[in-house]
Amino acid sequence: MTRYRAPRPRSSPYITPEGHARLTLELKDLWKNQRPALTARIQAAAANGDRSENGDYIYGRKALREMDARIRYLSKRLDEIEVVERPPREQSKVYFGAWVTVEDGAGQVHRYRLVRADEIDTALAWISIESPLARALLGKTVDDEISIQAPAGEQLLWITAIGYAATECRGGCV
Repeated sequence: MTRYRAPRPRSSPYITPEGHARLTLELKDLWKNQRPALTARIQAAAANGDRSENGDYIYGRKALREMDARIRYLSKRLDEIEVVERPPREQSKVYFGAWVTVEDGAGQVHRYRLVRADEIDTALAWISIESPLARALLGKTVDDEISIQAPAGEQLLWITAIGYAATECRGGCV
């Protein structure tokens, strides 16, 4: 058995301004606040003596490795991504960053925003552009019908509204 892991598929290179601000804030917090506090804890644990049996030291080092990996990931991602600040020319179709309102067969209305995987937030109904629902929505217009495979079976949805205004984030923007 090998430890080889296939590389992850590359996600969308785009990000919303709100998502970019969140990732930048997370990176800054990790680097300026959390990492110095963790290294101070590790130094204090190392001063206690025998490091081979010192749980605070061992788990602190593990946490530091994980934090450094997240810092590297965020730094790399922030260098690669492109912030999408303007809506597309054709705002009648669903593209990245769109707020899409759909209605299901039972008459329930759901509203989603299509964002990159790093920005997913279920509380704000932000879904990944790579999700099956988002892929089905891409390029569609108002009154289009889409079919998605849900755990309960095939589900039909109708697009009732599409919007791109930044004011539509309703308190969920950073």
